[in-house]
Amino acid sequence: MLRIGLTGGMGAGKSTVARILTELGGVLIDSDVIAREVVAPGTEGLAALVARFGAGILAADGSLDRPALAAIAFADDESRAALNGIVHPLVGKRTAELFAAAPADAVVVQDVPLLVENNLAPMMNLVLVVHAPAELRLRRLVEFRGVDEADARARIASQATDEQRRAAADVWLDNSGEPAALDPVVRALWAERLLPFEQNLRTGTAAGPGSVELAEPDPEWPAQAQRLIARLWLACGGVAKAIEHTGSTAIPDFPAKDVLDIQITVPSLEAADGLRDGLTAAGFPVNEHRFDNPKPGDDDPARWEKRLHNSADPGRPANIHLRVAGSPGARFVLAFRDALRADPELRAEYLAVKRKAAAEAEGLTGRAAMDAYLAVKEPWFDEVYARLSAS
Repeated sequence: MLRIGLTGGMGAGKSTVARILTELGGVLIDSDVIAREVVAPGTEGLAALVARFGAGILAADGSLDRPALAAIAFADDESRAALNGIVHPLVGKRTAELFAAAPADAVVVQDVPLLVENNLAPMMNLVLVVHAPAELRLRRLVEFRGVDEADARARIASQATDEQRRAAADVWLDNSGEPAALDPVVRALWAERLLPFEQNLRTGTAAGPGSVELAEPDPEWPAQAQRLIARLWLACGGVAKAIEHTGSTAIPDFPAKDVLDIQITVPSLEAADGLRDGLTAAGFPVNEHRFDNPKPGDDDPARWEKRLHNSADPGRPANIHLRVAGSPGARFVLAFRDALRADPELRAEYLAVKRKAAAEAEGLTGRAAMDAYLAVKEPWFDEVYARLSAS
């Protein structure tokens, strides 16, 4: 199943997005609802809270007085940590039960207010962040939810910053306008990205190689790569020796195909094969292409063997190359990236080659376009390999 993390600051409008996604067929797992469930009267959660914060957090009917708890728990970092230490494990257990009950083809939308704060983004296939300016969120909380203004300000201040949320966001949903404006955006996201992503994930299908056309430099490429790298580290379970952003999108201010290249350095090809199922389940299905092109002076194909996975996310094409530590392919990819970063003349030379390659592929599609593109680039790579090996 596809696991979507939905988050945003208090009052940003997560519930609006959750409602739309649920109407479209998403399976909602709401962390706030679960958090209430695990501290209902008679639960171990409520007993633990009373033991830590006192009977003053109880209402007259024996249920949790949430404002009373908030006034204590959000007053300082120690109290907030104690609250989280009690509630989060119980929420995690119940969440796992709900995931296990969801259909295999589900798009599971996990509404997690503190997803960024608790570093849960790598566990998701995709993170949606709903955004609205802090003052607008404050007004919504005070005017429409009846939250005390001082309490609302304290809660907002205790949450992640906009910058931290943006760093975690695969999709940034602006909800600062009229509520109706968000509806078509979410519906398009569902049809064009979430449903195809779920199908690709379930069937182990790559989203596609992407276009060979050059795109203007995107300042978001490094952040997008880091989000994938965090997921890849989790999927690799300690087997990887290094995971690094490579290729043209790793070069600042450099035109490139809008496809991220990431290298996972592994101790052996056997180790790479052992990661196959885990990477596929994480959203990176295997590609049966197994070799880099051997370079002059080191042309034994066995030394250039690798494993390749691709992204199943149609909104973020990526190539995941698994190469053995110390192999010529692993060394060349990093040496070439670093040389491009350091040498403006090499960047200019490479850009001219890329533009020629794109021109040769113009009008072609699929494998024919890629073959035409590579027919121009590969001889130049051979030359550069010789230059870097001699330096």
